[in-house]
Amino acid sequence: MVELLGSAAWEGRIFSGGWTVGGGQTYPAVEPATGHTLGQVGAASAADVDRAVGLAREAQTAWAATPYDDRAAILRRAADLLEEHHAELEEWAIREAGVPRYWAGTGGPAEEFRQAAALASYPRGQVLPSTQPRLSFTRRVPVGVVGVIAPFNAPVILAARAIGPALAVGNAVVLKPDPRTAICGGLALARVFEEAGLPPGVLHVLPGGSDIGRQLVIHPDVPVIAYTGSASGGRIVAELAAPLLKRVHLELGGNSALIILDDADLELATSAGSAGSFIQAGQVCMASSRHLVSRRLADDYATLLAERAARLQVGNPIESDVAYGPLIDAGARDRVHAIVHDSVAAGARLVAGGEYDDLFYRPTVLADVPQTARAYQEEIFGPVAPVIAFDGLDEAAALAAGTPYGLSLGIVTRDVMAGLMLAERIPVGMVHINDQTIADEAIAPFGGVGLSGNGYRAGGLEANLDAFTETQWITVQQSPGGYPF
Repeated sequence: MVELLGSAAWEGRIFSGGWTVGGGQTYPAVEPATGHTLGQVGAASAADVDRAVGLAREAQTAWAATPYDDRAAILRRAADLLEEHHAELEEWAIREAGVPRYWAGTGGPAEEFRQAAALASYPRGQVLPSTQPRLSFTRRVPVGVVGVIAPFNAPVILAARAIGPALAVGNAVVLKPDPRTAICGGLALARVFEEAGLPPGVLHVLPGGSDIGRQLVIHPDVPVIAYTGSASGGRIVAELAAPLLKRVHLELGGNSALIILDDADLELATSAGSAGSFIQAGQVCMASSRHLVSRRLADDYATLLAERAARLQVGNPIESDVAYGPLIDAGARDRVHAIVHDSVAAGARLVAGGEYDDLFYRPTVLADVPQTARAYQEEIFGPVAPVIAFDGLDEAAALAAGTPYGLSLGIVTRDVMAGLMLAERIPVGMVHINDQTIADEAIAPFGGVGLSGNGYRAGGLEANLDAFTETQWITVQQSPGGYPF
């Protein structure tokens, strides 16, 4: 089997109407676990964005007119290619993004493309009643060119879940991957769709920095932007898009609460809590960022959680099946370390961790975290579990709802109805009873409220249809009516 990325054709190039040299400066793709260079990435310029959007507009008309079953077949072929080349693609993700093997799997992105294939044939309109002697109906039409800006932490699936449905309903796509994961999260997808038979010009992949993202957002011929990233980045995207009144789909960060009620089993609760904070080194928007624990259990919970943290293996994920690998870069590590030690200075008690070796940050547990501490107030995006005690359900609800974020919520209790009733009091986009806060399925609408998102939901046929189409109202009469004018 020929490797998708085995050829040097992609090195130093962008994907825009084929493989071409971009106007930006090439740069090395660096393996965060070792510092080794994996290859040279081609970078786009502002002129490349303009060219790509122009080519995408030209290609989109024919792509939208392509029979739905042909579009679906290409998406299914893309899913098959992800699975056929899973070993190669997973190794690239492990090395370039530093993710553990369980996080690098291609099954999730493949399922996103298969669900998108189903969207291609999904009904797209309604027949409406009318007071006039005419046929009145709605239909969904593609928006045209969709701009996708994807992050580093789950680079393949977070690009795939926008690319797939956007293509399924007849749009063209311009993708700007995170420059730190441009190969596994961008160029690899270009190769997948190239092999799957997607017509030239329908998908463009433009690695680059924030200047490329900015040019994509402000381009007048890109009516929809799908952005996944931080709340601060989302604000910038919204501000740039506002003068053109364009639609922006913002899937942003979180400061998600995991609530441990008084009747919880501590072994099961700390297992969930460990997963919620330490999966993928905590570099997950849905991570369990605040462990709100009934005061009766709080000390024991922190102790058991620290014992679990001490047993976790952290290291190079390409060499062994570790719990997690490195943080993405030194800037991320230094920010996490500053949050931990600023929080200790504010009164939190360090129970485990708080140390690092190069980019490998030990799993960290903080107890007695005051609400003024950075570890309580901010999205940490690192392997840190802050534990906060509460007295009673009213305080638990107030604490959980007491940040501007609203992405995910976990509640651990033997009384599931009490958990559901508590969840009704906390504004979030997703709730998981007797589970931690990290979960995602291609058929489920994913997104948050407040600083976690602006109402966009990724996943599910209805949500994806809403995201990437416009609604037209159409009426048809047998002949023009007569008017007294």
